[in-house]
Amino acid sequence: MSNDPYNPPPAQEPSSVPPPQPSKPVSEKKLIAGLLGILIGALGIHKFYLGYQKEGIIMLLVSVLSCGFAAPIVAVIGLIEGILYLTKSDEEFERTYLIGRKGWF
Repeated sequence: MSNDPYNPPPAQEPSSVPPPQPSKPVSEKKLIAGLLGILIGALGIHKFYLGYQKEGIIMLLVSVLSCGFAAPIVAVIGLIEGILYLTKSDEEFERTYLIGRKGWF
């Protein structure tokens, strides 16, 4: 094919679909989930962040529906889970919580 200046190639239409964004690295997910578990574990936000809606709702409802009386117990669970997240290697965290979908501890 020759480059004909009088017959340029057809212009490509801009794509309406944005290019796929790379997901967050495992180390970043692990750090954020661990800190959420340690700081506000009683609300189960770390569970929601990792995609565990059922477990997050359970933690949130236990804390709220008990009028805060059970919140310290749920907060200890969140604290333990946060520490577990942060002490695991990136590969182990990914294998256990992101791929294996282990919901509790």
